[in-house]
Amino acid sequence: MTETCDVTSETRFRQKTIARPVAISGVGIHSGRPVRLRLHPAPEDSGIVFRRTDSGVEIPALSTAVSSVELATTLGRDDVTISTVEHLLAAVRAGDVDNLFVDLNGPEVPILDGSALPFLHLLKAAGLRVQEARRRILAVTAPLAVEMGAKRIRISPYPGLRITYAIDFAHPAIGHQEIDLVVDRDSFARELAPARTFALQEDVEQLHRRGLGLGGDLDNCVVFSSHGPNNALRFPDEPVRHKALDAIGDLSLTGSPLWAHVEIERGGHLLHYAMLEALRERPDCWAWVDDPVRSPSLRPLSPSFPARPAPPPAVL
Repeated sequence: MTETCDVTSETRFRQKTIARPVAISGVGIHSGRPVRLRLHPAPEDSGIVFRRTDSGVEIPALSTAVSSVELATTLGRDDVTISTVEHLLAAVRAGDVDNLFVDLNGPEVPILDGSALPFLHLLKAAGLRVQEARRRILAVTAPLAVEMGAKRIRISPYPGLRITYAIDFAHPAIGHQEIDLVVDRDSFARELAPARTFALQEDVEQLHRRGLGLGGDLDNCVVFSSHGPNNALRFPDEPVRHKALDAIGDLSLTGSPLWAHVEIERGGHLLHYAMLEALRERPDCWAWVDDPVRSPSLRPLSPSFPARPAPPPAVL
């Protein structure tokens, strides 16, 4: 294996891990408890694997491991869970990392500043190491859509990843927002990674009554009250940018880079998960691409793309 800081045409379609371990600490947004996260290099074909160091349980970052999509995306195995994985996973996918061990000493990924930017900085400090094995890309070959009332997600063929996201909130400070972005490492870092999680003031109060959101504050969440945002926005349309960030993290649970144009209206974790289910049910709409540079090779459904799991308890 060779260490590299730049991805060239020769290494673009080879698997990658980080070059050295790195760590960061913070609090869980719901428990408010301290948590330490440490990233380790992983061998070829490992994928992204979360490891609870306090219990010894390993949980792969795959859609079959999803146990809940209420408020955040949660992975679970037996009675052990890891929640709020989407920001880290979005940074890992945009950072071009295929194989990674994620060690945590608690049930939540630290919220940090509420965005994916600290995770991008952590990955930059870790460096990239190119591995010998070729990566597989899940390439959408035919349109596929899921609708839930006024909520809609659609994917169609695209030679890369393009996200078109639209939201509509009754709150006048949010209203209708939309973004259309071709996603690569640079565009993700510039346009999406800094966007923080957000909430309405009344929703925060309800969460607190349920014993949730205890780690949230104005340093890691944009709160919209009747007077507008309670802290300065990083973008005028920061909420929709954060929704697009979430979608990248959630859709990374295919276990491979995704080539598709993803269009989402009024989405959330439940709708993103519904598309993962639809992809499992419709293998005729996608194919594995393992060498798109020299001679594109489309392969049929691989058993490593998980079979359909039991539906998790989920609300938006």
